[in-house]
Amino acid sequence: MAEEPNSSMSALASQICNQISSVFTAPTSKPQAMIVLVEEIAAAASRNGKVFVYGVGREGLMLKALSMRLFHLGLATHCIFDMTTPPISSPDLLIASAGPGGFSTVNAICGVAKSNGARVLLLTAQPESGSSVKFASVVVQIPAQTMADDQDHDRLEESESRSLLPMGSLYEGAMFVLFEMVVFKLGEILGQSPDAVRARHTNLE
Repeated sequence: MAEEPNSSMSALASQICNQISSVFTAPTSKPQAMIVLVEEIAAAASRNGKVFVYGVGREGLMLKALSMRLFHLGLATHCIFDMTTPPISSPDLLIASAGPGGFSTVNAICGVAKSNGARVLLLTAQPESGSSVKFASVVVQIPAQTMADDQDHDRLEESESRSLLPMGSLYEGAMFVLFEMVVFKLGEILGQSPDAVRARHTNLE
C-alpha cells in the first residue's frame, strides 16, 4: 500500500526539523550564538548604530530576512549592495556570514567595515580555520554542515540515502531558526509590542 502523501510530507518535515534542532545541541568552542547576537545587536541599538548584513547565496537570503525583522523592531538596518545603503562607521555593527569559513567578498566587506571602526560579527561553521575570522570583532559558531564538508558527509551516506539537507542547507536552515530566536529575545529587550512591530511592516504589497 502506498504511503499517504500527508504522512510522507510530515515525516520529511520532522526529519528536517530534527536535523536543524540538533545543531543547537552540538558542542561548540564559542559562546552561545543567540546570546552573542542579541547582545551585539542590542548594544548597537543603544549607541544609535546601524546594523548592516551581508552573506553570499542562501546565507545572504537568511540575513536579508533577519534585516527585515530588525527593521520591524525599529532598528536602522541595511542590506549591503542595496542602493540606499549608507556608509558604515564606528557606532555600527556588520553581521556577516561565511559558513565554510571564508569568501573573498565577505573578507573584503568585513575588512572595510573593520577599517572604518565598525564592529564585525561573523557567523560561520568553521571558526578556527576560516579566512574571514581575522576580520571579526566577535565570532558566532553555527556547528552545521556547509559546502566545506558536504562531499565527505554525502560519501558516508551514499550506501543509505540522499541527504535531506544537502550542501549548506543545514547551516542555512539553522540560521533562519537562530534569527527567529534572536528577534523574539530582542523584542523583549527593546520593549517592542507585537502591534508596534506589525505597524512597521510595509503596506505597499
